Amino acid sequence: MARIPYADVDSLSDELRALVASRRPLNIYRMLAHGGPAAEGFLALGSALLRENSLDTQWRELVIVRVGILCRAPYEVHQHTRLALSVGIEQQKIDALYDGPDAAVFSEQERTLLRYTDTVVLNVKAGETAFRAMEKLLSAQQLVELHLLIGFYMMVSRFLENFEVDLEDSEPAPSA
Repeated sequence: MARIPYADVDSLSDELRALVASRRPLNIYRMLAHGGPAAEGFLALGSALLRENSLDTQWRELVIVRVGILCRAPYEVHQHTRLALSVGIEQQKIDALYDGPDAAVFSEQERTLLRYTDTVVLNVKAGETAFRAMEKLLSAQQLVELHLLIGFYMMVSRFLENFEVDLEDSEPAPSA
């Protein structure tokens, strides 16, 4: 059960109410709505990272789910597992995200991406070798977007876990 009540969407500013209403009716948005103008910025950044980026869509979802796993945020993992499946990632790869970057199901490039994600989440700063390996795979813009994506979903995971945001009643409970 959430630690504080979800916001009453009808009591929000017109702009924030419109932003929340334009998304799926998820509890994360109802909790986030307490944030007022900060919530508006949060939603804008989240939209840019999901819809207006140059990263490969499957790589983006692999990274987000892996960040959720590392941050122990089942709500995040559940929601982005759904997105990962919708963009064509096989269930076998999603399951392997729990085993880590070295799972045989991943390509060498995916392993490099996931190892890098682990390093940034767990150690803050990637070493020179890891950074240069990613630089070979991504443009400067994509490298920046990757870091923003990792950091944003670390924040999302911490938000979800600290407010104990509930999985929606219509959603099946996440596994693992």
